[in-house]
Amino acid sequence: MNLALIGYGKMGHAIESLALERGHAVVCTIDNIQEWESKQDLLRHADVAVEFTMPSIAADNIRRCLNANIPVVCGTTGWYDAYDDVVALCQTKQGALFTATNFSIGMNIMFALNEHLDRLMANLPEYRVGITEIHHIHKLDAPSGTAITLRQQIHRDDVPIESIREGEVPGTHTVRYDSEIDTISLTHEAHSRKGLALGALLAAEFLKDRKGVFTMKDMLAMN
Repeated sequence: MNLALIGYGKMGHAIESLALERGHAVVCTIDNIQEWESKQDLLRHADVAVEFTMPSIAADNIRRCLNANIPVVCGTTGWYDAYDDVVALCQTKQGALFTATNFSIGMNIMFALNEHLDRLMANLPEYRVGITEIHHIHKLDAPSGTAITLRQQIHRDDVPIESIREGEVPGTHTVRYDSEIDTISLTHEAHSRKGLALGALLAAEFLKDRKGVFTMKDMLAMN
């Protein structure tokens, strides 16, 4: 499969390395606005684009891929105010879009556990629930998209999220239920970016030759 990498920072390099190991080719990397113009010919050879950039430019990057008829996997978070507009464009173009707040397989298993735990705790108001997320100092959005997803899965009002930025932490997320008697917690701790890179590549492999809008639940058959 021929890949285009939109964003060529640490995640882009991690995806490239793993893509080559899995027998794919990276035919185009785009890391700034000028390269959208200068690399159009290379982009046309891509089967799928994988986008990891910044919240402020992610939606425009997705639009450019869809307008070029390139299926796109987006791993950037914090751009979801434009989600409905982007999905409408995808449908108009009969394109393909795969989005996730976290591409880690392990994190998506935690999402499923979080939903189940929420159901178990529904009638136990004596437990106070909160979320903590820790990321590297370079992460621009806070709270993380992953933490927001965890909060959306919990059917209680005003679930607090504590966001911590320190060092080069790839990502740690904890959901805690505290009572006077005990504490129940779910934690996912990423050890490196490799899990995110693998999930993004699996998403690209899944998206190739498909049309529509997809998430990790579609790929992992969790619906």
